[in-house]
Amino acid sequence: MLRLGAFVSAAVLAGIGIASAQTPLERGKYLMNSIVACGNCHTPQTPQGPAPGRELAGGTKFDEAFGVAYASNITPDPETGIGRWSDRELITAIREGKRPDGSIIGPPMPIALYRGISDADVEAIVAYIRATPPVTNKVAKSEYKVPLPPTYGPPVTTVSAPARTDKIMYGGYLASALGHCIECHSAPGRNGAPDFVNQLGVGGIHFRGPWGLSISRNITPTNLRDWSDADVIRAIIGGVRPGGERLKPPMAYGYYKNMAPEDLDALIAWLRNLPPK
Repeated sequence: MLRLGAFVSAAVLAGIGIASAQTPLERGKYLMNSIVACGNCHTPQTPQGPAPGRELAGGTKFDEAFGVAYASNITPDPETGIGRWSDRELITAIREGKRPDGSIIGPPMPIALYRGISDADVEAIVAYIRATPPVTNKVAKSEYKVPLPPTYGPPVTTVSAPARTDKIMYGGYLASALGHCIECHSAPGRNGAPDFVNQLGVGGIHFRGPWGLSISRNITPTNLRDWSDADVIRAIIGGVRPGGERLKPPMAYGYYKNMAPEDLDALIAWLRNLPPK
């Protein structure tokens, strides 16, 4: 999957130190507040943005063809969150979609892509979640219209991230395992799941929410060939097309604005290398 193959805001400049930080918590802070953007689903949203004091407290409702799902409370609250889970159990939930009680996590969690998160990065994400203030918030149980798989694959063992020096490969890692961009920007195949082989990056998926209807765009060179790199960056971190049109959610612009320049460069290198569709 990973082999599929100037405009910088002040917030992006501030992210440079975080991106190159050495401690797991610092790395986790950078990832969670930029490309990984778990709060885009797991933090309750208000018209003014994320609800203050409720980071990762869950409760966001997704009413889709697969059923009605609610984002879990992933704060360290021991009663309504993940406070009683071990680090290993939390990693298993993220990368394998299995809770400590053996139940399976369903969509919209992109487990098939999260299986590719590197050991170091998933440990950093866990470190950040552990440091998040606990919030008591009991979330309703998701109800699915489709059967969930008994497993998303064999147990994940050791995963390494591609070398940052390989911009295309590392950009693919950002767009798949970490940012799951291709989850929304690839059209479904025959089984209804995103087709990362034949429909990679073609877009066309409909998303309905308080903002109305939005449709994921074609992000292959077919659509982006006339966009400059600065145009692409404005769209990713600012939600603005070259002509000035504002893009709609669920793109996590408020998080992507914190991406470091080197990560944006890698993501663009990967986008430019996609097969035109």
